[in-house]
Amino acid sequence: MTGIVIVTWNSEDVIGACLDACLRLPGVQVAVVDNASRDDTVAEVRMRPEVRLAANTVNRGFAGGVNQGIAMLDASAVLVLNPDAVPVDGIEWLAAAALTPGAGAASGMLLDSDGSPQHGFNVRSFPTAWTLAFEVLGLNRLMPWNPVNRRYRRECRADDVQEVDQPAGAFLMVNRAAWETVGGFDESFHPVWFEDVDFCLRLKNAGYRVLYVPQAAARHIGGHSAARVRWEDRQVFWYGNLMRYAAAHFRPRGRRLVAGAVVLGMLPRSVIALLFRGKLNAVSVYSEVFRLACRCWSKGHSLTELQAAQLSRKGEKGPAVLG
Repeated sequence: MTGIVIVTWNSEDVIGACLDACLRLPGVQVAVVDNASRDDTVAEVRMRPEVRLAANTVNRGFAGGVNQGIAMLDASAVLVLNPDAVPVDGIEWLAAAALTPGAGAASGMLLDSDGSPQHGFNVRSFPTAWTLAFEVLGLNRLMPWNPVNRRYRRECRADDVQEVDQPAGAFLMVNRAAWETVGGFDESFHPVWFEDVDFCLRLKNAGYRVLYVPQAAARHIGGHSAARVRWEDRQVFWYGNLMRYAAAHFRPRGRRLVAGAVVLGMLPRSVIALLFRGKLNAVSVYSEVFRLACRCWSKGHSLTELQAAQLSRKGEKGPAVLG
């Protein structure tokens, strides 16, 4: 038996097509965990009584929703699927790969609406301190050809099952036993971002393999929930969880490199926002991220203040899905 878990947050416009595609698959259990949507997502799900539904009254975040959904199912392999992703083919391949000896998870190919692969998003290497520093400084966007970025946004062969580091969390088949062994997704990455990277790295550190299975595919819109979140909140959530990841997995020198890059990156952004755009609110947000980076620099892995600052921005109303 294969399970599918879909975490939703204001996903009314996409969840129907996702669920209909899932329900056409033979022999699957489908569970939806709704993180306090304020639209008609729950009503849309309830139109399909064969779907198991948990309608949360608060937003538990993506990691919390995934853990809750997996616990609702009795399947040995569970597909974590974004509501803006529609399975096309090969789910049985994913389940078989995730359950092979030594495997902890497996992912397939995400496709754009025209059927082309979403290059640079399907599979990435685990980020190093230099990777995250280049990201926050904008160097990977300005110079995408740089060697740090090329190692990070790797391309996979299109025809072979292969071991990878970090596939996209929008279409990830999880071995339930491995999920239990590593303690599930880390819910401190709230409400979203970097929890899937952290999960895959913990699988690797526990001795599990993560596989990429190109024979499995799903059409993926991307950016569905994040687009519904205020720009100000997105900055704090993304930078805060980036620094949480750095504190959890890098040595002090790497953590300080990332925090220092965030500090440097906030300065020109604040000047541009104030002088050329006249946006005082942007300066306030960048100042908040600046303070978080300083805390990360000085306090390291003790990042309760980072999470408190994120939640103070009404993180319970923030995005609950990836992509």
